Amino acid sequence: MSEKKFSKKHEWVSLEGDIATVGITKHATEMLGDIVFTEVPETGKVVEKEGQAAVVESTKAASDVYSPISGEITEGNKAIVDDPSSVNSDPEGASWFFKLKIKDKGELDSLMSKEEYEKFVAENPS
Repeated sequence: MSEKKFSKKHEWVSLEGDIATVGITKHATEMLGDIVFTEVPETGKVVEKEGQAAVVESTKAASDVYSPISGEITEGNKAIVDDPSSVNSDPEGASWFFKLKIKDKGELDSLMSKEEYEKFVAENPS
């Protein structure tokens, strides 16, 4: 798996070939609190960069999950639909939200490295 890239909306993406895996960051789960519901996109859905792709709800709030890059959904993670709380325990690993066939690898250039994201979060805590 490649190096993770991060968006300012607190999603992460990692690329393997032309398939990207997308989830929400640990920081996002800390802001949301206990996650009680998730909705993942259907296979075949086309999403645009920064477009709404999934939903996450916690005891505090409901939030959209945006796609950091454009592409076609190849898989939604049904495990997090069955057990939404797993997103709290492993948000940047097994509890990814969806995979997509990437449309334009150049879009990855607009995302942040781990270090850049950590700096962004430190400067924008809410």
